Amino acid sequence: MKRIIYILYSALVLLMFTNCKNSENSSELPISEQEDNRIQVSKIQFNQNNMALGMLEKKPVPIKISVNGMIDVPPENKAVVNSTVGGYIKTTPFLEGDVVKKGQALVTLENPEFVTMQQEYMEIKEQLNYLKAEFDRQQTMLEENITSQKNYLKAESAYKTAIAKFNGLKKQLVMLNISPTSVEKGNIASIVTLYAPISGSISKVNVTRGTYVSPATSIIEIIDNSHIHLELSVFEKDIMNVKKGQKITFKIPEASEDTFLAEVHLVGTTIGENRTIKVHGHPLDDSNKFLTGMFVNADIITKEKEAYVLPESAVVEIEDDYYVLMLNETTATDYFFHQIKINIGNTVNGTTELLENTNINETDKLLVNGAFNLIGN
Repeated sequence: MKRIIYILYSALVLLMFTNCKNSENSSELPISEQEDNRIQVSKIQFNQNNMALGMLEKKPVPIKISVNGMIDVPPENKAVVNSTVGGYIKTTPFLEGDVVKKGQALVTLENPEFVTMQQEYMEIKEQLNYLKAEFDRQQTMLEENITSQKNYLKAESAYKTAIAKFNGLKKQLVMLNISPTSVEKGNIASIVTLYAPISGSISKVNVTRGTYVSPATSIIEIIDNSHIHLELSVFEKDIMNVKKGQKITFKIPEASEDTFLAEVHLVGTTIGENRTIKVHGHPLDDSNKFLTGMFVNADIITKEKEAYVLPESAVVEIEDDYYVLMLNETTATDYFFHQIKINIGNTVNGTTELLENTNINETDKLLVNGAFNLIGN
């Protein structure tokens, strides 16, 4: 009898242990596996995380061409400062980024050749009076048959050669920013000053004090950013859809997350490298914030179409697929959502276009804010 009681007691303990174990395993399962595959969000969590519901909207959606390019300025807004005659840099007070005005002194150069050039100018100027007088005398004597044609031509040649040399030296002095009038007064200078040909910002300083520069040396480069534009490269297959006056949205990915507006101003007429055509665009925003050479991602809006859209925040990307959360049920304490895969088109101004999607109706409510923290977790 005792043996039977012992066996029954052991079986009862074993049964109770098994039930407890199953109960523990059951409690460890996620809610989605215990009940269904919906995502449950409490109303308290919904409000605390500023979640929001919304529905599809039908709006005009732009059809766009995605291109790349850079910020640039017209050729006349760029200048390279160099010297027409070689010399040694004596002063160079400016740094990259300094703003200068047209006509402002930039650097000074020193070279003994400057002195020699001014001496030659003065010498030839003094000879002109004598050569002119001799030419006039020979001309008078020729008319009176007192001198030969040979002597007249010799005097004429010497005089006209001196005039040519005088004018050439005078022009060289002007190009070196040396005043011929000052030289004629006896003021000989060994230092010349180079001035800014345009107003703008210094983009490069290629020399230091004491550097020897030749006429081919780029001393300073200046860029005038008052006329910034976009230089975009459009592929041949898309160029027929691009017209003057079309809107452009663009970003500068390395510098800002903001989206800026521009307008197509010119469309190129020749095909360049990689079968692309240059398109010139004018920014509609404040162009002072842009710098020449910045890389640009741009969309040229060619036309519009009617389409269903959602706020960009409603769409979550997971491994190149896109999902939204659709409200399935509302209780006193919770919201229940289904995760639905969708196909999307363009995203513009915070809204995303839906393509060929039959799983969502206009009356369906969707989670338009806060979906990122729920989908895929």
